[in-house]
Amino acid sequence: MYAISLGDDGAELRPLEPWQAEEFLAHVRRGRDFVGRFLPLSEVVWDLESSRAYLRSYAQKAATDTGRIHGIWADGQLVGVVLIRSMDVGQGVAEVGCWLEPSAVGKGLITRAARSVIDWAVEQRGIHRVEWQAATANTASIAVARRLGMTKEGVQRESFPLRGERYDMELWSVLAPEWRAARAAAATAAVAASMP
Repeated sequence: MYAISLGDDGAELRPLEPWQAEEFLAHVRRGRDFVGRFLPLSEVVWDLESSRAYLRSYAQKAATDTGRIHGIWADGQLVGVVLIRSMDVGQGVAEVGCWLEPSAVGKGLITRAARSVIDWAVEQRGIHRVEWQAATANTASIAVARRLGMTKEGVQRESFPLRGERYDMELWSVLAPEWRAARAAAATAAVAASMP
């Protein structure tokens, strides 16, 4: 299995697979209340078999090239997830999503992990448009979309039902040429900053 370093703090991005269902379930349980504010994860993953089924669904997406799921590990513990919820290579469109346990918030892990996943989608799979959806009340997710250089395209009013409430959802996106230009500008700025 491969691991992608997320920086000097030792955090890593790795694929999540069905054999990791027990570790994934423990992660979901630790973050259930925090993550569940805006995601129906607690209704989908509640025991070992549902955890395994969830990871199997993403193994199937990986096998059919329609999605991926990656875990974020910090200090040897699974603390977050970045996933490609859907991917249509023919159309060149993918949707990226994420969540994080409370213990890992504020360290830039989601932004770094999402950059890695988007880089892969754009450069390896030829995705032209990467989308990001977040409830308007989910200010942390919206802040990540901004840090990723995405553009807000609009609000889908009351489009997401969750536990008896309907949430407005914001749609954000970045196009491959914009992504590449921003990455090139960041690389140039990093080189300039390292020069005496």
